[in-house]
Amino acid sequence: MRLSAFLLLAIPFLAPAETIDRIAVSVGPQVITSSDIDREIRVAAFLDCKPADFSPAARRAAAGRMVEQRLIRRELEVSRYPVPSPSEADPVLDQFRREHFPTDAVWRSALAEQGISEQEVKDERLWQRTLDFFIDSRFRSGVQVSDEEIRDYFEKTVKPAAEAAHPGQRAMLEEYRDRIEATLTGRRADQESDKWLAEARARAEIIYHDEAFQ
Repeated sequence: MRLSAFLLLAIPFLAPAETIDRIAVSVGPQVITSSDIDREIRVAAFLDCKPADFSPAARRAAAGRMVEQRLIRRELEVSRYPVPSPSEADPVLDQFRREHFPTDAVWRSALAEQGISEQEVKDERLWQRTLDFFIDSRFRSGVQVSDEEIRDYFEKTVKPAAEAAHPGQRAMLEEYRDRIEATLTGRRADQESDKWLAEARARAEIIYHDEAFQ
């Protein structure tokens, strides 16, 4: 039998080629694959009740979020910060389901249409809780806002807006003090966390594989 004829006979018995999941980003020894990014986009779009965007720019933005997640998780493990119990995501997920999906069948259908699982949605909600815990423990708890900062924010921002919304009524600082302090504390914590992330990125060996975003 000719070799060419043998190969033709053998072809139907060859296993189909497997799809290779391309590495999109390397974060030290860890990798983020193209399928990881696609899943992140699908879950985020599902929770935002928006169509999934798989454009190169959207995929790179999703990859950036996943890099930050890897860096924060590493810090959580090394420094042993408190993390929420997985069960803490249940009430948040239940509320989301009640607000957007009238029946369990509709919920299941929506998950299937987006190509994601309920566990993946729950994991995303749990990650948001974990991120809040990290920011509170690492940054927010150490923020101190002075009376001068509160008064300055009130005079320049809150008072003009409040008095414009309610003509003839004088806005008083004490009515807004707690909310102003919470706002300024949150902003400072966000600034500190952004600074920490920038430093963590600079320390880590992060490699983007451009071909995965084309």
